[in-house]
Amino acid sequence: MDEVGELPLDLQAKLLRVLQEKEFERIGGRRVIKTDARVVAASNRILEDEVAAGRFRADLYYRLDVFPIRLPALRERPDDIEPLMRHFLERFTKQMGKPVRGLRERDLRALRQYNWPGNVRELEHVLEQAVIVSEGPFLEFAGFSAARTPTIAPDTSGSLKTLKELERDHILAALRRTGGRVSGPTGAALLLDINPKTLEARMKKLGIQRMVGVAE
Repeated sequence: MDEVGELPLDLQAKLLRVLQEKEFERIGGRRVIKTDARVVAASNRILEDEVAAGRFRADLYYRLDVFPIRLPALRERPDDIEPLMRHFLERFTKQMGKPVRGLRERDLRALRQYNWPGNVRELEHVLEQAVIVSEGPFLEFAGFSAARTPTIAPDTSGSLKTLKELERDHILAALRRTGGRVSGPTGAALLLDINPKTLEARMKKLGIQRMVGVAE
């Protein structure tokens, strides 16, 4: 189950019934169906914080939190960027029937230095766009620049940004990447892999204006 943290509370109760009582009813049905299913759930939220805020049921959280696996963000594993990039390029080139194009070293450096607030999905979208728009012998990354989101420099002052500040930075980076668009196929919500309504709510809470000017 992807983005289990996005489930509303009423659906969380239904999922809990499946896990706890091992039964469910089909929509419109009257018969209780027994099941013995294992669930692999994923979320980009910190579910402990969601439980503390009352947005996620504690009993469901402890049912799901049997064998947690933390997948580091793409910015934490830069060595994975090049193999992922080549995987996506091979796939999109075949799907679209496009010729294989070269990759400039400067573009590869930019891809490695970029902070990737949208993680692997953003990398996938950037490469898909490059395959679509490129016409010459090399891949063209239209509108992409590693300078749009500066990487976090080592902090020698002894202070760290709060999680709220880091979240605000990531949302702003995604909005700059999409020219201020929140929803739709080229919106920040898709890059950040969250529901557009959820993103708008987080923006409001963090004091981020809906339209953000893109400063180059």
